[in-house]
Amino acid sequence: MEEKTKAKRKRISIIIYLLLTALIILSLIYIINFFSLKQEAKEQSKLLNAIDIYEKEVAKNTLEDEERVIEENEETVIGKNTEEQKKETERMLQVKQLQGQNTDIVGWLEIENTNINYPVLQGADNNYYMTHNYKNEKSKNGSIFLEANYNWNIPSNNLLIYGHNLGNGMMFQELLKYEKKSFYQEHPVIRFTTAEEDTEYEIISVFKSRVYYKSEKNVFRYYYFINNESEEEYNEFVKNAKNASLYPIDATASYGDQLITLSTCSYYVEDGRFAVVGRKIEQDSK
Repeated sequence: MEEKTKAKRKRISIIIYLLLTALIILSLIYIINFFSLKQEAKEQSKLLNAIDIYEKEVAKNTLEDEERVIEENEETVIGKNTEEQKKETERMLQVKQLQGQNTDIVGWLEIENTNINYPVLQGADNNYYMTHNYKNEKSKNGSIFLEANYNWNIPSNNLLIYGHNLGNGMMFQELLKYEKKSFYQEHPVIRFTTAEEDTEYEIISVFKSRVYYKSEKNVFRYYYFINNESEEEYNEFVKNAKNASLYPIDATASYGDQLITLSTCSYYVEDGRFAVVGRKIEQDSK
């Protein structure tokens, strides 16, 4: 009887030892991941600081040239004051500077007063920048990236942009806040800047979706829409996006309007997705 008791105690000791070992290993993994994500956030902060410094340098170095141009050129840009035009020019110059570091950088995406303020990359496929940052380094955060099939030579009708939904609040995690109409009302505009233009998009729809099976019919596969083959196809996309919206939004799009769609994962169902669609605000309507 005593031997059985000793054997039982030994088994219990081994189980406890294994559980403690597993707990220590899991704790170490959590700590490593935490500091890894923290380092990514630090790198992103450095990038934003560098851009801010660059913007101040550009403003300082070009002030005299801009004053000379203003004096020589009596014509003014209708609907734009000098300060706004200068700001847009600086943002485009920033994108050009970043493209010197990585030619895959196609623009900069920002939603004011949120953490969504990142360079946008476009790879040869949609896999690389899911696991790499703008420096081509391995990163769990990945990057904000444009659909690989977007054709800049057309250009395509819809800038379909992806980003991870991360628990640390980075990348596209804040997109899910658009589930509340109050958040949309406070953040109704998406800003997207390339080396050629600095553009704003007014949001026209916010909706939940998922990745559908091929066998499923009559479903809204928004993630397939990049460029329409007809006016009917474009209008069908806009209609489906408006119908799927979590709440009514007055703004809409008409055939020919450039669109932008921000997409991220949402875990309310298996393979769930969350999307925000915007319509380009033409310069003459600002």
